[in-house]
Amino acid sequence: MSDTKFLDLPGGRIAYDDMGEGPLIVCTSAMLDLRSELRFLTPLLVEAGFRVVTLDQRGMGESSGQWPEYGSTPLAHDLIALIRHLDAGPAIVYGTSNGAAAGVYANAEAPELIRGLVLAAPFVRDGEQPFVQRMLMNVARINAIALPMYLSYYPKWEPKRPADFDEHVAKLKANLKQRDRRGVIKSYMLEQSHAEAEARLDRVTAPALVIMGTGDIDWPDPVAEAKWVVERLSAELVLLDGAGHHPHVEYPAEIAEAVVAFAGRLDARLEPDA
Repeated sequence: MSDTKFLDLPGGRIAYDDMGEGPLIVCTSAMLDLRSELRFLTPLLVEAGFRVVTLDQRGMGESSGQWPEYGSTPLAHDLIALIRHLDAGPAIVYGTSNGAAAGVYANAEAPELIRGLVLAAPFVRDGEQPFVQRMLMNVARINAIALPMYLSYYPKWEPKRPADFDEHVAKLKANLKQRDRRGVIKSYMLEQSHAEAEARLDRVTAPALVIMGTGDIDWPDPVAEAKWVVERLSAELVLLDGAGHHPHVEYPAEIAEAVVAFAGRLDARLEPDA
């Protein structure tokens, strides 16, 4: 694994890994998780011939803890800055959860930087939330119990748990307990909105692939939500039976295969007619 790299930005610095050689894929984990959420998918994409960059969102992992603002729109600005910094040509953005909204926003604002969008468990609008998620958001107002409540909810996102599940959750807990990360859960849960991404859906120019697990509890009907995103973006769709909100943790091989095939179709669009 490569050493952590950093990009200094107004308000803080973003931590990221940069592995492999080839066409660039920039990946985000889900909100309030570590970039190591992508630990199973990354090596498969590197082996397939891609340069894979995974970043910690604001407030998480090795990125700065305290920022003026958090959420999908600030993340979009961070993606734009990072892709420009990498200077490796237009990227495929693999955006998970709120990272999907960030990818949509970034492509609408800087289309020359993004050649394809892979939207995993995608939030691209502020939709109806299940009861459990609404309860979690209310509890997030109280810093003392926000973390234990969040960690009690976390297993629901990975119905098919990997062998190192407990180890990953322990690292996440330790990260969120750091002094400079207090209040981060509340900031994401209560301040984040995807309205600016939804307002830009019609401006997306990059082809998109939507990946959704049918067992994702973040929507009352995850399949219906996936089909709505597909229709708005004229996107392709991969449904994974029973997968949760972190599908690349549960089904990395299937997702790597889908991403590689999607990238191949993007390349074919650029080939001159015979």
